[in-house]
Amino acid sequence: MPKKVIIGVFLIISIASVLMINHVMIYQKIGQYERHIYIKSEDVYSSLEDGDVIYRMGNRVWSLLFRDTSPTEKRFSHVGIVKIRNDHVTVISAEALTEGGDFVKEVSLSDYLWHTLSAGVYRINNIEGALISDTAMEFIGRPFDWDFNMDEDEKLYCSELLYVVLKKINPDIKLNTSWDKKAGRYVIPMDIYLQKEYFTEIGSWGR
Repeated sequence: MPKKVIIGVFLIISIASVLMINHVMIYQKIGQYERHIYIKSEDVYSSLEDGDVIYRMGNRVWSLLFRDTSPTEKRFSHVGIVKIRNDHVTVISAEALTEGGDFVKEVSLSDYLWHTLSAGVYRINNIEGALISDTAMEFIGRPFDWDFNMDEDEKLYCSELLYVVLKKINPDIKLNTSWDKKAGRYVIPMDIYLQKEYFTEIGSWGR
């Protein structure tokens, strides 16, 4: 075999090897980065009690849209209600743009926190936790409310689910609303956790 051909083959193999090594190193770095930034169920598990409110900030484009319903503190894009039975933790929430349909559903804590950049846990003052989660279960299967209409509860968006659950338990509760230009109506914003008379912060994770 001519010497030039041997050298050419050697160079091709060498370049391919370098590219493959770099690809593996980049993949490992991405994996390490994702493991570092994403919130895991074990990060928050020990802080949770039945009936807690758990917020998250997702990494998807529409997460920014939902986050912007908050008039002041724009930390989160979704909210759910924690249910704990026999140490098994699930989260009830009205989810949109998810595989399997847009409706109120119960998922595992790990599924709820999938690709979550930050999370926060809040406890409802003066209401038994089991009463909150049991009431939330009554709304399982309700379609997601893309009209963001608070005048009825046949369809629900995530913060609206929390609102109707608390209103059903305590009709006198007064949660803040804000005007949303895109929806053209008043909505329940994400940052209702700022109402200290109703919510106590338990912890926050992530950026």
